[in-house]
Amino acid sequence: MKRNSNPDTSANRATEIAPDGLARARAGGRSAEGSQGAIPIASPHIAPADDPSKFKVTFVCESATQPRLICDLNDWNATGEKAIPMQKIERGVWAHEIVLPRNTYMEYAFVVGRKRRNDPRNPNKTDNGVGATNNYFYLPDAKAEPLAARGKGVKAGEVTRHFVSAGWGAVGRRRTVHLYHPPVKTATPLLVVLDGGDYLRRASICEIVDNLIAQKRIQPIALAMADSSKTARFIEYACSDAHVTFLTETVVPFAGQHLNLVDGAGAHGILGASMGGVMSLYTGLRAPQVFGKVFSQSGAFNVGDDETGKGDLVVYDLVTHGPRRDLQIYMDAGKIEWLLHTNRRMFELLKARGYAPQYREFEAGHNYPAWRDDLVNGLVFLFGESKN
Repeated sequence: MKRNSNPDTSANRATEIAPDGLARARAGGRSAEGSQGAIPIASPHIAPADDPSKFKVTFVCESATQPRLICDLNDWNATGEKAIPMQKIERGVWAHEIVLPRNTYMEYAFVVGRKRRNDPRNPNKTDNGVGATNNYFYLPDAKAEPLAARGKGVKAGEVTRHFVSAGWGAVGRRRTVHLYHPPVKTATPLLVVLDGGDYLRRASICEIVDNLIAQKRIQPIALAMADSSKTARFIEYACSDAHVTFLTETVVPFAGQHLNLVDGAGAHGILGASMGGVMSLYTGLRAPQVFGKVFSQSGAFNVGDDETGKGDLVVYDLVTHGPRRDLQIYMDAGKIEWLLHTNRRMFELLKARGYAPQYREFEAGHNYPAWRDDLVNGLVFLFGESKN
């Protein structure tokens, strides 16, 4: 997959770092004010930039050889034209400065030789989902979603774990599905969540839904959080009609056996990120009689060269040439991720075809904390009390 360069080239540059700035970074920087849940950090050093809408962020790494910075800005490339070699400040000390908007959330790590290394001065770490951890920070106008922690006195829905037969629509013999039973007795819509285990564990989706229901910001909803295949996720989520059938004929009926669900055309919703974001939109287009609400986060609508359209997935053709469906669509994407342009293209195409999607961009990359921090906006848009 060819990844597009960050549109803000000023954010990815080496600068001369003044000795006093280095001293502050080495002695102890500051964590971003307002970054709820973040531990005060000594690295990176965060200071106001000349532009009041931005901050300077200085990364410091001690190493005998030149390290490279890998992060959302360079699509985690340690080599090639996107590599970010750090600047030697003094013997064994290297640094790199970038300028970022005040509301940025960023993840990063260092590479020394061929070895990936975390920043020892930054205790804030998060699972990257592919066997490693990233350091992270929030700048002053950004914060972790506060509703990711269940509020005091908020009733918790019940989460149960199940296994369903994969049949011919999913790889393997069975698939794990977690069901969220909202703390109400009335029938509710269902939101099917692709990569459900990740949204459950890494995006705190159940706590967020509990809080939104308690605050009456959304109507009560149930969740069916279906795990993806460990070996064939791309195949299942790359616009697979077989997997659409698995969702409509296996997951939804199974959820209906255990949850009190409303009935009606297009009553339910579907949510996913990255390839799951593509599959969410594709499933809504293919099965609008079941899924009338689509929530796509950082959809990977192109898996080749997005600038030329080579590598566009078939969902582009379905939107362009297929019948217009009765769908509510919420999309989001990070401003510092390689899928930004393809999401902008899909948004414009949907509008041109007569849809009315809600689209939001955030100052972050391609990761679950960023998706978690935008869940509230999408859930309120699709399931807000005013839509009940």
